[in-house]
Amino acid sequence: MIGIVSIKIVGSLGAEAVAAVTTGHRIFFSLQAVLMAVSAGTAALVARAFGAKDHAEAAHITSISLWIGNLVSFALMLPCIIFAEPIAGVFGLDEETTTQAAEFIRYLSLFNVAFSINLILGASLRAAGDTKTPLWIGAVINVVNVVFVYVLVFGLYGFPELGVVGAAVANGLSYIAGAVILLYLWYSKRLRVGVGGRGSVTLRRVKQLVHIGYPAAIEQFVFQAGFVAFLWLVGYYGTEAFAAYGIGVQILSISFVVGFGFSIAGATLVGQHLGAKDPDGAVTQGWHATGLAIASMTTLGFITAVFAQDIAWYLIQDEKVVRHTVVFIYIMAIAQPLMAIEFTMGGCLRGAGDTRFPLIATMVGLIGVRVGLAILFTYLELDVGWIYGALIGDYLVKGIMIVHRFRSGKWKQVFKDTEDRF
Repeated sequence: MIGIVSIKIVGSLGAEAVAAVTTGHRIFFSLQAVLMAVSAGTAALVARAFGAKDHAEAAHITSISLWIGNLVSFALMLPCIIFAEPIAGVFGLDEETTTQAAEFIRYLSLFNVAFSINLILGASLRAAGDTKTPLWIGAVINVVNVVFVYVLVFGLYGFPELGVVGAAVANGLSYIAGAVILLYLWYSKRLRVGVGGRGSVTLRRVKQLVHIGYPAAIEQFVFQAGFVAFLWLVGYYGTEAFAAYGIGVQILSISFVVGFGFSIAGATLVGQHLGAKDPDGAVTQGWHATGLAIASMTTLGFITAVFAQDIAWYLIQDEKVVRHTVVFIYIMAIAQPLMAIEFTMGGCLRGAGDTRFPLIATMVGLIGVRVGLAILFTYLELDVGWIYGALIGDYLVKGIMIVHRFRSGKWKQVFKDTEDRF
């Protein structure tokens, strides 16, 4: 909901501003691929440790993950600052939109370390079964975000008028607020996961994180590269089509976050049951989480589609953008059951430490099917709605592959193989 409010605020600046923020966010998260991999390894190993009731090991994993994550995020800051313009230029948007996107990337990257702290500690807490603390801290973060977006974009109450840059700074300040709260609670020992302290950094733990995390890193690189290619094709149809994609995703994020929630629940429970030597329980929890995600996301997708035009007009008063947005929402509403499978069951596999198969599924579905179909449709000079429709093929193929993998049960042996190796 906060994201929708932010888009409403930025949308008042026009389609170019919305496209710039969409581009900036996409590039920012593309460059966080390694950090996402550290988070995936953290979640899998912490969940497993809690399942085995080894809370000290969970604390050690969290500490080493935080150190690695902070180093990675600091290293990512420099290319974002120095090469912001050429990075933003890959989408082929008009000069004004590209310039605004570059400024958004440059300023948001200054807050990389704060983003890392939120990501790693949040992943650790959820893996330990504590989803309430990240919830209320997330609420604080989002309130800080929307307040600063409002005053910094328009320059209200004595604050400078920063436009799109104001949205980036607002995001960053909200990351800092969350990081400060999390670090205070963590070091004061008020969180479910403790502080590892001395002895946390060992070669064995680093190898485990790398072994589980590097396929997730490659998956993120493939995922983000595929998204860049797909959005480049969307951008071929103009700034309005590109802005519509960003608005449509934000509207449907109400459904997406439910899928991510069940993905986290599935990953946590699968990892904990495997740590407790209960693989049958892990299977049951995986199916339950996926079923709930399908029911929830399908319902929310249908409701969103019914009110698609009214919501789109509320967010931006541009007839062409609204028309594209409504088409995109209709297509994505159809894909919600498939997305629920990919989100949730993919999360269960990652929670089991099986990060390699989701990588394969992403390569086949996103690169092979979505981008492949989008290239074909663009070559045939079809309407941009066909480009959006390529998403359905992507999620259909990934859903089939991931269900087959989960049913095979091969993911149950991943942790054992990791132990035997290290």
